Amino acid sequence: MTDDQRNLAPSPDETRAPEDVPAGRKRKSTWRQLMVIVLAAIVLMLLAKAFVVQVYRIPSASMEDTLLTGDRVLVNKLVYHVRDIGRGDIVVFSGQGSWGSTTGAPDPAPPGNPFLRFVDDVLADAGIHSTQTYYIKRVIGLPGDHVACCTDGRVTVNGIPLDEKSYLFPGASPSALRFSVTVPPGRLWVMGDNRAISDDSRGHMTSAQDGTVPEDQVVGRAFLIIWPFSQFGDLPIPATFQRAALGAAR
Repeated sequence: MTDDQRNLAPSPDETRAPEDVPAGRKRKSTWRQLMVIVLAAIVLMLLAKAFVVQVYRIPSASMEDTLLTGDRVLVNKLVYHVRDIGRGDIVVFSGQGSWGSTTGAPDPAPPGNPFLRFVDDVLADAGIHSTQTYYIKRVIGLPGDHVACCTDGRVTVNGIPLDEKSYLFPGASPSALRFSVTVPPGRLWVMGDNRAISDDSRGHMTSAQDGTVPEDQVVGRAFLIIWPFSQFGDLPIPATFQRAALGAAR
């Protein structure tokens, strides 16, 4: 055999068949690939949570029949970076930055243990559990709007009566409480669809801002029910809010 032939000869490792690779090496390679996939999934999940969408669980009946207790909704956190909040949008907003928690106590601090804090974040992302206070309501009035009730038994925005049959809880009146508020700059007038039991802007009219909530506390717009499957569907803006006669309050 010449020197050239000897140099070109494959090494023992190169001639070994795939089935001859030690089992331990196979397992290590598989685990490495699995870890890379898991880490990539976690990074993508955190990025999605921070900038795109998040799942929220409906905690009460205040938005029935549109949203039922226990429903999971997808909330678009990016939409208000490309357009303004609109009348008729169903929005999620921070309770602590708006009205404070219903108990008057601050939200509990996140766990000090990094693993428990991670578990809390994962459960919150899945809409299973959260220690923070959030509300979900429908936007009725924008900054500068005059919202009032009731004219001929209906809520009005800038003097235009709303047709709320498509989303109000069946048989519910638009409001048992009378109100007449001009929404301050940078704030929103919000109401639940189940008006008889909803803790919304009407219940906080004694506050300095007449029960309105700050726009900068809005997390995003709920746009899709994803659980249970029997409730699966989108959350469109009712036609009554799309009439040009309501005006552009901004």
